[in-house]
Amino acid sequence: MIRTVITGVTGRMGGTLSRLVRDSKELELVGATARPGSAAVGQDVGGVTVGEELGRVLESSKAHVVIDFTSAEASVAHARQCAGRGVAMVVGSTGFTPELRAELATSAKSIPVVLAPNTSVGVNVVIRMAAELARVLGEGYDVEVLEAHHRMKKDAPSGTALKLAEVLAQALGRTQEDLTFERHGQIGARPRREIGVQTLRGGDVVGEHTVYFLGEGERIELTHRATHRDQFGLGALRAARWVTGRTPGLYDMADVLGFQRTE
Repeated sequence: MIRTVITGVTGRMGGTLSRLVRDSKELELVGATARPGSAAVGQDVGGVTVGEELGRVLESSKAHVVIDFTSAEASVAHARQCAGRGVAMVVGSTGFTPELRAELATSAKSIPVVLAPNTSVGVNVVIRMAAELARVLGEGYDVEVLEAHHRMKKDAPSGTALKLAEVLAQALGRTQEDLTFERHGQIGARPRREIGVQTLRGGDVVGEHTVYFLGEGERIELTHRATHRDQFGLGALRAARWVTGRTPGLYDMADVLGFQRTE
């Protein structure tokens, strides 16, 4: 059994993950944390006592892996704790700045870390397909990314939309400078190399992402719709099984799923 700690256990994904780990035949829930001051600290969740400080939980639980869906800042701090104790990580947090990602990469020199803005197996297949479509279609199509999430989501665009934009830009030989995140007013004709990334927020939408390839006389749409958070949780558990025992490094879901590197 893979001894597993869940951080942010009172959050939407934290609760989902703790339930799925308890039901797993391969992972065992041995620890959980909540933010300092939370009423959940000291309470029982799935047979473990919720802690406030990850380092102490790791020491007492003898964990093999931590699954972390908290925030970019919290994940970086948790990674430092894991690096000091040789515990692998799966990070599903979003909103990483280049600086925070660099800090996480520093910790990944000591431990294996899977960083995935979206752990759904299906959406990662879509990301792979989007890159392949972009390479095949080439310069004759305008490319747009549209994402929709529930009203409570704090970051925009979503980490998945940013990942889609990144792989599309790589496939088309473009750069960050070609990405457009907002349009308003008299903006003129659309630049040929532009990749647009648009955001919708509202209701209880779990997550929807569509890539549009808009050509002359035809349009191709590649869409993934998540209808339940369990899909993210199941993908995270798959990543936890994969990353445990790996050599140190910063990995992603493409590694977990065994996709051959194309970049």
